[in-house]
Amino acid sequence: MLTLTRVFLVLSSCLTVVSAVPTSPKSHPPATGVVNQTTCNGKQYTYQQLAGYGFIPANARDSQGDTLGGFGSAIAIDQKSWRKLKNGTYTGTLYALPDRGWNTQGTLNYQDRIHIFAISFTPAPDATATSPSPPNLHLNYQSTLLLIDPRGNPTTGLDADLTGGLTIRNFPLLPSATYTGNGFGQPGPGGRRISIDAEGLVLANDGSYWVSDEYGPYIYRFSASGKLLSAIAPPPAYIPRRNNTVSFSANSPPIYDPNRAVIPSDPQSGRSNNQGLEGLTASPDGKTLYALTQSALINDGGPDNPFRRQARLLEYNVSSPSNPTFTREYVVTLPLWTDPTAKAGKQTKVAVQSEIYYVGGGQFFILARDSGAGGGQESSTSIYRHIDVFDISSATDIKSEANDAVNGSIASKQGVLKPGVTAATYCSFLDFNVNSELARFGLRNGGAQGPGLLNEKWESIALVPVDGKKGKDGEFFVFSLSDNDFITQDGYLNNGQYRYSDESGFNLNNQALVFQVQLPPGKKQS
Repeated sequence: MLTLTRVFLVLSSCLTVVSAVPTSPKSHPPATGVVNQTTCNGKQYTYQQLAGYGFIPANARDSQGDTLGGFGSAIAIDQKSWRKLKNGTYTGTLYALPDRGWNTQGTLNYQDRIHIFAISFTPAPDATATSPSPPNLHLNYQSTLLLIDPRGNPTTGLDADLTGGLTIRNFPLLPSATYTGNGFGQPGPGGRRISIDAEGLVLANDGSYWVSDEYGPYIYRFSASGKLLSAIAPPPAYIPRRNNTVSFSANSPPIYDPNRAVIPSDPQSGRSNNQGLEGLTASPDGKTLYALTQSALINDGGPDNPFRRQARLLEYNVSSPSNPTFTREYVVTLPLWTDPTAKAGKQTKVAVQSEIYYVGGGQFFILARDSGAGGGQESSTSIYRHIDVFDISSATDIKSEANDAVNGSIASKQGVLKPGVTAATYCSFLDFNVNSELARFGLRNGGAQGPGLLNEKWESIALVPVDGKKGKDGEFFVFSLSDNDFITQDGYLNNGQYRYSDESGFNLNNQALVFQVQLPPGKKQS
């Protein structure tokens, strides 16, 4: 087994996105056209062009021997590492956060982790639909950081227990999973671990990591070595409850017990199943954290369409990371889209959010999208897959004892905001699905399943300056990676000892896109 592990380490360290040999591009990628512009509270944003594409094969493996999948759930680029070389190629370090592992057929005892990649990106400004560029983005896998609890035990992606949780001194009640065997449906001693469905990632100034999750929904802080240091529990209004007690389960039974019943299936208050703190970002100085629910709390109109529009945004002062302070709270009304495949009367749906990114001046990028369309899905055509903008400068601070109490609400069961509550200003912006841009890299939205079709789930945002320095000219690259749900026919987990083949029959590569945008004057990346 030691020999195999060493082989995986060697292979993984050489793993790279397939791409063309870099040419010598112009020193500054020209923005010769405008795909779209939007003005949000007087600030203009311009989508200039799709600048890059890359992928990692669906069956790639990490240094643990496990499938290297799902890591588009959240990304962060170390701004200090970002460089523009003399030949026009860009380099940097990207951190990627998978969620709870392969779970299309049930959750598994997958240890949460952070992957580290070296970026090499060579813009292809002359690419056209008739002469498309091959992939021009390398994501060279470097290493994996495994996440552990304060006692040194691995965390898990298994669905949390219906009731209860782990009690550890100086921590809130922690979502946990009690499992049999090895947690993969195979023999073992059983055990209990902290359950984390990781969805958001921020690099802290001191080298630690902020990670938001869906089970709690909590915000965790891990040390540079991966040890859990602290946990932020949101107000009681967010905590899922069933039968008048805290219930962290997301009704996602393990693969070895698919008929496990959770009654009721949805929480009766708090976050909806799998709709926790999906978005996480920080101010440029790292002293303020923002976390956004994926959609409305049960108490605010969730979990059903089209009522789950009113997502809540939490603001924390983390200038003292060990003593975070809850400072403000806002509402972000999510956009609607029309599903042509749904039955009459059921076509209006909410584009739930998958990530946020603080741009500056009270404005944020937000990745809002449809679901059930793309690679490996019954429908290949996505209707709404955007990076939009929202502005909290005129929004109501809803932080109050009443709004944040158990069952506290800021909207009706139909998702209508209560009098006196003003949501953030929401502005449509960058559309992933513009086929004229996608075609410049041999990609598409819609059409037959196969190479070039965009994956369903895009869940991450990172910004870096085009000038390779501070971005004073306002031009930035926006990186976004897909979450492929670990879908492959050649999958491995549990240190390479558990082999799987997704029942879909598909192999979905881990895809990455790079957009070039012009931000309003004074806006800076975090």
